[in-house]
Amino acid sequence: MILRPVPFDHPDAVKLNDEVQAEYHVRYGDGGDATPLDPAEFRPPHGVYLIAYDEDGTPVATGGWRSQDRNEEGNEDGDAELKRMFVIAQMRGRGLARRMLAALEEDARAAGRRRMVLETGDQQPEAIALYTSSGYEPCVKFGYYREYESSMCFAKKL
Repeated sequence: MILRPVPFDHPDAVKLNDEVQAEYHVRYGDGGDATPLDPAEFRPPHGVYLIAYDEDGTPVATGGWRSQDRNEEGNEDGDAELKRMFVIAQMRGRGLARRMLAALEEDARAAGRRRMVLETGDQQPEAIALYTSSGYEPCVKFGYYREYESSMCFAKKL
């Protein structure tokens, strides 16, 4: 797997984002994640967006983080919010998500962020298992979906 930083609106990022949105719709029946995201939020040093490519140059996984500080949605100063972690179906079970997560944590740490936070949902048991096995613990709900019962938020000190 080759990890490359790309703009959030890069064509490969858009393609994989469309796939993850379709998966969210299947799992939740709500049309996908409505969290507002601006491509500028993922530009260093305030964030990064990565795509994993296989040996043939096919995009197979994505993930990014964006800086968050204390705000009305429940974030704390020094947060790095994990967004759009996704591995295409045919590449799952190979450790790609774990490698992507580690790379994103290291990048956020190097940028001076103190805590990685994420929001997921109760219909994503694979994601919950990845995060909890990687040291993430439940935290106070934050973000766009903080008032939804199905929302689950996790954090890990960097």
